[in-house]
Order: sequence, then C-alpha cells, then structure tokens
Amino acid sequence: MTGPDATATATAGVGRAAGDARAAVDRADGGEAILAACRSLGVDVIFSSPGSEWAPVWEALARQARDGVAGPRYLDLMHETLAVAMATGYGLATGRPQLVLLHAGPGLLQGACGIHGALLAGVGMVVCSAESLTYGEGFSAGSGAVDPGSQWYRNLSMVGGPQAFAAPWVKWSSQVGDVGTLYGSVVRAAELAVRGPAGPVYLNVPVEVLLAPWDAARADVRPVAPTGRRVSTDDELERAARRLLAAERPVLVTESVGRAPDGFGALVELAELLAIPVVEPQSAVCANFPRTSPLHRGGEAGALTREADLIVLACCRAPWYPPSNRPAGAEVLVIDDVPQRPVMAYQVLGADQYLEGDVGPTLRALSAKIKALGADEQRIAARRAQLATPPPPATRSASPATAAGSGSSGSSGRSGGGLDAAEVAVALRELLDGRAAVVDETITHSRVVAEHLRAEEPLRYSYVQGGLGQGLGVALGVKLADPAREVVLTVGDGSLLYNPIVQSFAAARGLGLPILVVVFNNGQYRSMKLNHLRFYPDGAAVTEDDFRGVDLPDAPELAALAAPFGMFGATVTDPADLRPTLARALASVRSGTTALVDIRLAR
Repeated sequence: MTGPDATATATAGVGRAAGDARAAVDRADGGEAILAACRSLGVDVIFSSPGSEWAPVWEALARQARDGVAGPRYLDLMHETLAVAMATGYGLATGRPQLVLLHAGPGLLQGACGIHGALLAGVGMVVCSAESLTYGEGFSAGSGAVDPGSQWYRNLSMVGGPQAFAAPWVKWSSQVGDVGTLYGSVVRAAELAVRGPAGPVYLNVPVEVLLAPWDAARADVRPVAPTGRRVSTDDELERAARRLLAAERPVLVTESVGRAPDGFGALVELAELLAIPVVEPQSAVCANFPRTSPLHRGGEAGALTREADLIVLACCRAPWYPPSNRPAGAEVLVIDDVPQRPVMAYQVLGADQYLEGDVGPTLRALSAKIKALGADEQRIAARRAQLATPPPPATRSASPATAAGSGSSGSSGRSGGGLDAAEVAVALRELLDGRAAVVDETITHSRVVAEHLRAEEPLRYSYVQGGLGQGLGVALGVKLADPAREVVLTVGDGSLLYNPIVQSFAAARGLGLPILVVVFNNGQYRSMKLNHLRFYPDGAAVTEDDFRGVDLPDAPELAALAAPFGMFGATVTDPADLRPTLARALASVRSGTTALVDIRLAR
C-alpha cells in the first residue's frame, strides 16, 4: 500500500506501539498502591530517608507529576531521625497522619529514637521499610520473578523480619504479604495510627510486594471516612459534674490536654466556669492553659493537691512521683481519651472516676452538664477572689545535688559570668511573634523556658519526647505544616549535638524552612552531673573534681555550624548583647534564613 492511506496506517502503527510501550512502563505496581492509599487517606506529605526498595514509589510519584494527578508531596531527607522527627512536628501541628519511608532494618533502627518519641507524643504516622522474601531465588530459577538485588541476601536480612524488632516502640507492627493487600494494609495502618492512643504504626513492605503488578479495580480504592468522636455517657458526665459542684477545694492538673483538638479551649471553659486553679507540672509536655490567667498556678502541684478535696487529672500520665504519692485526702477524677497509657511499663493514677472519650468534646460536654445542673455562684466568686492574687514564685530545688552542682570551678559550671536562663526565656517571649511556636529540647532549663514563655495558646510551647536528637526535625516539621508561623527551637548544647545538624540545616535551606535555633549553652551535660550528685554528694568525683560524662571539651563553636549553609550564626556572652543579637537573628529568620544563637549561660 502507498499514498496517504499507507502513511496513516504506518503512523497509527507507530502510535499503537508507543502506547503499548508506555502502558508497559506505566504498569501499576505496589508503589502506585501506596500512593493510592495516601490519596484516600488525605496524607499530604511523604517523609523519607531513602532506600533502594522505594523505586516503585518514586516511579509512581514521577507519573503523578507527569500526568498532573493530585497526590502527596515527597521529601527526600538525609537522616532517618530527621525524617521521623519532621513527621512528628508536622503531625503535632496538623493532627493528620503522615507516611514515613525508611530503608530496610538498618534505616528503621536509625529512626527508632524518633519513632519512640512519636509514640510518647501520641502522633499518628505510618512508618514503612522493607525486606526481601525471595533473595533472588525465583529470579535465578527463571520463574519470571523480579530480582530484588543481592544486597538483601548479603547484608539486609533480619531474622524474624524488621516488624519483630519494631514492635516494642510502635503501637502495631506487621508485614504485608501480597500486593493485593498492600493498599488495604496502608489504609488500615493509618486508621490505627490516629485512633486512641494515637501513635506510629509499622509496616514491613517486602521489595517483591512493591514490584508486583497491582490492579486498582480490585482494591476498592475510595476516600477514607474521618475518625468518629467519642464522649462519655450522660450519666457518667452527671456524676463527674456533681463531684465538681460539691468540691470545696478542687484543683486541675494537666500535662498534654493542649495536644487534643479543642483541648486547650475546652479546658479554659471548664476552669473558668468553676474558678478551678490549674497546674502544669514538671511532666507537662505542651501549652495547655494560658499562663497569664490568674487561674494558672504554676508548675508545682504539691501544696494545692495536698489541700484539695477533688483533683481533676486532664490528660495526665504521671501526676504523682513516686507513683505511690497520691494525696490521701482527695478524690480523683480522670479525664482522658486513653487514661492507662500502654506505652508506660508502670502507671498509677488512683482514680475514683474516669471520663473517657475525645478530650475536647468530653470537656465541653462536662461544662454543659455543670451549667444545666447549676453552680453555687457565691462559692465560685469566693474562689475566684482568692485566686486573683498571683501565685508565689516558683521555688527551685535546694537538694544537695543542685547545691553541689552550682560551684564555680572545674566541671561544676562556668565561672566568670554568663547569662541567666530565665532572662533568655523572657527576651524570647518579648521578641517573638504572638503566634510563634517554641519547640523545647533543653533538659535542665526546660521548666524555666516553659515558665517564662507564659504561653497563651496551643503549640506556643511543645516539649520533645522520647530521647534527645529530634528537636531540629520536630521544629522543621512544625514549620513545614505552617510556613507562616514563626518557629523557634530552644535546645541545650549537649542536646543539639545529638541532632543530625548537617542534614537538618540542609533541609531547612533546601525546603525554605527558616527557623530560629537558640542554644542554652552551659558547656556540659549538666543533667548527667546532677544525677551523679544525687547519689554521691560527697563521693570521690566531688572531692577530686573528677567527673565523667559531664564535660564537652571537644564541642565545636556552635555558631560556626551555620556558616556552611549561609545561615546567621552568633554567640552571646554578655547580657547586654542578648536582645540585639536575638533581634538580628529574628530579622534573618523573617527574611527567610535560618539563624543559630549560641547563648553562654552561667550554669
């Protein structure tokens, strides 16, 4: 055949061949199943410290971009702790589950500290890594199976599978056995992650499963319904309301109600309704109640709870220490979605009544019940008048450990000046934007930071849980979730050195996430020393000034760490320079460049 018809036929043949080739290249596999699950769940970011098993996901992401299909954003990060910690910060700010992709067993172990931190913080996320099920045997036998790569046989296999050693630090751990169940497994994992107690779940997705063909039509792909709300029953609410109305000297203690949706506002409503004093003890991990309110009575619950006739524990995992130290003369009402924390090996609440359900709605329902029953306005007015006077200043421990730790020579602390941690926190409070989020990874100064920031809204203050080295990532995750929010990391010098600094600063620059890092630098692992002195106040280490695990003699100049990334770095040794330097650092952050200020403290 010749002429136009022949040309058309030949062109059509070429078009069919190209279409067939593209169809072969675009064959859906396990990578597409994972992206489909993300779209169904509303997962908008995939955090990854990449490994070779994730080529199917990368290919699916490339097709998503090429075809203009809506779907999750993917972030390549250079350290597993950073990837998990950013997912934690993002989850704290949004309340939505995210996906974290790590590499095999070693990558999972590198991310373990961050995953455990997410478990303690109650952040829902799906963490995935892989293994090989065939080690290339099917491929070498000519059965048509894919070759997973020899590294899985030589170096990456883990006896029992990675799901076995992930189990202790996630709330659920499993393996996906077939590509046909992959989509459903990711969806179920995310739904498990966000339900109480929220936390990370782990999926082992073998490389053969990822590379296997996947048929979306057989997977029932559809949007996932939002989590339902739970509130205690009406009779339980009435019993709790009557306890509160009958109490002469109630006190409210809270650690983490501010992390629950509407928890902060609902707790304010209840406390103000009955003029109940509120304490955020040392174990508090976030802003829960306005510290500027006359009802906020600081961080020492001891005196108030000893005199109370009713103690309300709102999201408290460890209200007494030692655990047997429950006040004997008071009833205890616990309000929590999951009062008995499965992440704790031992826990004592000593409750006389539990209200279990989603915290915000439950607190609102309790307030409504109190209003319906009617309160003794005269009693409330008297309590409100009594609480109008400010609480006494927070007292610092005068234990032998603390006293011995405040010396002026050797490894006892800096001599010859330095700044006070409280003045640093006050300067931050006065210079920061009103919406700024402060992520705290200090140890010996954490209570000072929380006290003097005087948080008035949720996320103003949040403490990093589960082990040091996550602060930079958590702060970057908060910033990623809300780029318009000013984000600050307060961190000790020892704590900072646990962080993946290079990888975190690279992410801050590459992703356009400017944050302010303020180092509370006392030149040592002071918490290590205080615990040594707790047990050996007159020991050889004290008499010979010969401590272990305390000094940081080889620590670099911390401000210089910012220079390779073109970031602002400064050191403050004189109190007169504190505010001007912080102001310049904030100007840098507000113009789009991360800043690190190393503040040399007296101790």
